[in-house]
Amino acid sequence: MEPLYINGRFATQNLSGVQRFAREIAAALLRITPDAQLLVPAGGTALQPGARETGHLQGQAWEQRELPYAARDGFLVNLGNTAPLLGRRQLVVIHDAGVFSTPNAYSWKFRSWYKFMQAWLVRRKVPIVTVSEFSRQELIRHLHVSAAQVAVMTEGADHALRMKPDTGILQKHGLGHGEFVLAVGTLSAHKNLKALDALARHLASRNIPLIIAGNLGGAAFQTDGATGLPQPARYIGRVTDEELKALYEHAGCFVFPSRYEGFGLPAVEAMACFCPVVAADIPALRETCGAAAHYADPTRPEEIAARALEILDDPALNARLRQAGATRTQAMTWDRAAAMLTTIIARYRTPAP
Repeated sequence: MEPLYINGRFATQNLSGVQRFAREIAAALLRITPDAQLLVPAGGTALQPGARETGHLQGQAWEQRELPYAARDGFLVNLGNTAPLLGRRQLVVIHDAGVFSTPNAYSWKFRSWYKFMQAWLVRRKVPIVTVSEFSRQELIRHLHVSAAQVAVMTEGADHALRMKPDTGILQKHGLGHGEFVLAVGTLSAHKNLKALDALARHLASRNIPLIIAGNLGGAAFQTDGATGLPQPARYIGRVTDEELKALYEHAGCFVFPSRYEGFGLPAVEAMACFCPVVAADIPALRETCGAAAHYADPTRPEEIAARALEILDDPALNARLRQAGATRTQAMTWDRAAAMLTTIIARYRTPAP
């Protein structure tokens, strides 16, 4: 069998949903596929021990110029939306079609590069994998790619169970068990945090804080600036995984108002931590969360507020959602997701002569 390589560019990137996916899937692939090898830019082994550092560049330059050469004798698996334009034999995981469906959420440079790159990969018949049937249909429609070229795998939630909660974050911000509502996200337009204005006001009248954790944005995203934060909410910035787990476990509920997602990993993480979820009523979250979430129209702030308050005020609903979320995520493991990806890889990887 030809060598199997994993694109480890994520090892030198900040952690977000896509990078979380890449790290967990890469680790699972290395567990279940003994001959797989993780290739990373210089310095990448600091976060990914056992990986193989190649070349001297970083970022896109490394991925486009040095990675294809390092993987020239094998099959390359790209997990984070991008891939070398001149890669010889490869597969790419594209998580959603956001640059087409929500272009206002991204900078023009980012949109232009992604659209060009993905169209190029389609023309070169590179197999595409995505993380929901909704995203599969979106990619087929926007990239004009054949259905046979796009496969679906799932994501996992068990990373949240492995972490030890750091409850120091609760003491730091004076948060009691069940006495706050949590949101996680950025000011990127499609994350829709401004739609939590009504909820923030209702909670403030009860002396309950709306806590928002996360990085406000990045160069790839178009944001609304400080006015994009709901008021009056308490923004606590980026938190560690262990701090986030403590927040999930102690929140009265988790609110996820995003207008567009390919999968919705934060909602799954919250459910795995027995936190009841109010999710935007959009196709990807319906597919991911099923009946284990309480849904609201993301364009109607008062409806989002009403659904969250129902969870806070109805102990039976609260308990049902906590158990339903935990039950639904039991089967969502990264090993299972990696096994699905391994089956897809086997369709394209060349066997030994």
